[in-house]
Amino acid sequence: MKILLDTNALIWLTTQADGRSLGPKAKQYIENADEVYVSSVSILEIRIKTMLGKLVSSDDLLEDVAAAGLKNLSFDVVHADALANFPALSKHDPFDRMLIAQAQVEGMTLLTSDAALLSLGLSLTANSRE
Repeated sequence: MKILLDTNALIWLTTQADGRSLGPKAKQYIENADEVYVSSVSILEIRIKTMLGKLVSSDDLLEDVAAAGLKNLSFDVVHADALANFPALSKHDPFDRMLIAQAQVEGMTLLTSDAALLSLGLSLTANSRE
């Protein structure tokens, strides 16, 4: 199984700075995964929110990702086109929409705490708080 971390799951895995952490089931998903990925979308989201003062992030974010043994997943045109597969999310956070599209295209499980994504009941999502 291949796991794609959403942005919160990435932050919790690498820093736990906000006092939250991955749930035990989510940790088990990560431990049992063949590969665990972080998307360029999540790095973009973290950097934008840091610049806007909405988040405090590590200056060594990429080093933290590498130290956690995470693989990189770039966002490309095929992922962008797959956004059309999720019309129910058309007004939802664009970063989350990009991540769910990547997970679908790549055959990954998206580990997320986002209620809107989890409420879709898709087999490609798993709750990062459980």
